[in-house]
Amino acid sequence: MTVKLAILDDYQAVALKIADWTPVIDAGVDITVFNDTIQDEDALVTRLEPFTILCIMRERTPFSESLLRRLPNLKLLVTTGMRNFAVNIDAATSLGITVVGTQVLAWSTTEHIWALILGIARNIVPDATRTATPDVSVPWQTGRLATGLYGKTIGLIGLGRLGVSVAKIAKAFGMRVTAWSQNLTAEKAAEVGVEFAGSKEELLRDSDFVSLHVVLSPRSVDLISEAELKLMKKTAFLINTSRGPIVNEKALVAALRDGTIAGAALDVYDVEPLSPNNELRTLGDRVLLTPHTAYVTDDTYTTFFEETVEDIVEWLAGEPVRVIN
Repeated sequence: MTVKLAILDDYQAVALKIADWTPVIDAGVDITVFNDTIQDEDALVTRLEPFTILCIMRERTPFSESLLRRLPNLKLLVTTGMRNFAVNIDAATSLGITVVGTQVLAWSTTEHIWALILGIARNIVPDATRTATPDVSVPWQTGRLATGLYGKTIGLIGLGRLGVSVAKIAKAFGMRVTAWSQNLTAEKAAEVGVEFAGSKEELLRDSDFVSLHVVLSPRSVDLISEAELKLMKKTAFLINTSRGPIVNEKALVAALRDGTIAGAALDVYDVEPLSPNNELRTLGDRVLLTPHTAYVTDDTYTTFFEETVEDIVEWLAGEPVRVIN
């Protein structure tokens, strides 16, 4: 009997190109690739019901207990990364579904964070777009000056692995670095050479750039909302590569419209893909928006999909690796 496998949310159609799937195919597995995301659970069940193995990109398609219970043929769920908050691991385990993962290369996200910071601070996208147009009526330069980084303060909300890597680069730019989170102490901050902000409010008031590096959880939803945005400098920029709901989107749109803050650079959103009529798309140069690609690089995807193949082959052999419990 042929084992059916589906690769989900392969937006760039690269999964089968970037890794060698021959060992999976030779094992008698039939592969189907889906390049889009379905939000409706009923439609998702119709699509996924035939498959024994699903390969998913972390936190693109959620797998709730309700959905998992409606997929009786599902036996193996392979996620990129070793942590996927969009999958109900307990429910999967109770239903006899093995969940396995892959490594994550953190430096790709660090690189993207700095691309966003430099992009929004130095007006890279509008300047590049304007310079590339052949329309002679478009001015060579505009009155909007770039914001320099040297001597500025970057406030990091969260000082884990990503926060520490961002801090190291900030210091190379001659920036002052402060940090705060609900679990951070002055001693832990000092160990990595970062100033401890006594409170979230102090960090927001003091920073020229605020970058978020906390996981999404019930206590981090709306961590940045209207009150927090009003504490920030009018010249400050907000950077979010963590998860969309950490920032209240409506409050952010309002703050950008009325000039409460200077701008925002975002890679994550409440609902992804970002809907065509989302208000963030209407804010022009005040935002720099990327499509949740902070981790999307050739190196990262090679690791993701090569290890996905390995995960499948080992599971078929009865010896699953990188099991997530």
